[in-house]
Amino acid sequence: MTIQYKNQGFKQTDTSKTTALTCPSDATIIVKSIYVANNDASSAILVNMNLVDSSDSSAEYEFFRDDVAAKTQVNAAPQGLNLEASDAITIQAATGSSKIQGVISYAQIDRSQENG
Repeated sequence: MTIQYKNQGFKQTDTSKTTALTCPSDATIIVKSIYVANNDASSAILVNMNLVDSSDSSAEYEFFRDDVAAKTQVNAAPQGLNLEASDAITIQAATGSSKIQGVISYAQIDRSQENG
């Protein structure tokens, strides 16, 4: 079993829903934090984040919806998240232009170094 500590950055270039992180099919991910920053100089921006559960017909479960104030950041998953094989995290913001950016900090656990 291998544990890899990783970071995945994201930028919302437009208002469409995008996948920020997908768990590999042979692994599990433990998300420590998802920091979301609003780089707009004056306006709050609505941000939605969902867990896509691949074991439930790719149903989406919202875990964060908030107006992120201008020039601030927030941890969208303060209690962490667990992603099973092929689960994903999607993000959508009311404004594009890369004003919403962030980083997902996580541990990926897989069996790549397992013997037998």
